[in-house]
Amino acid sequence: MASKKKTVYRASIYLRLSKEDGDVVTGSKIESDSISNQKSLILEYLKSRPEIQIVSIREDDGYTGTDFNRPAFQAMLEDVKKGELNCIIVKDFSWFGRDYIEIGDYLEPLQTEGERRMREA
Repeated sequence: MASKKKTVYRASIYLRLSKEDGDVVTGSKIESDSISNQKSLILEYLKSRPEIQIVSIREDDGYTGTDFNRPAFQAMLEDVKKGELNCIIVKDFSWFGRDYIEIGDYLEPLQTEGERRMREA
């Protein structure tokens, strides 16, 4: 009888909040309440998901969702391309980005560097 291999996901938690929505005042708080709440909700959800291994937590606190050129977001995408991640977890898609058409592009699997090299060979 063949045993079923369990998939393990290497994930990054992605958190974002726009400056306009934030409550971080320079010098008084490290991160906004919304960022803390997003993180708490996701970590609570993951307690019952042993197949998901958290590799990183990426935060863009104070960045608009209308532009995907955010430092933590771009670093996370580089991790995906390197093959270090195969899963991204967000509270909901509005934190991932506001352009739902462009979000669809990110829902398609990204090609890792190894996969790209294999295709070029």
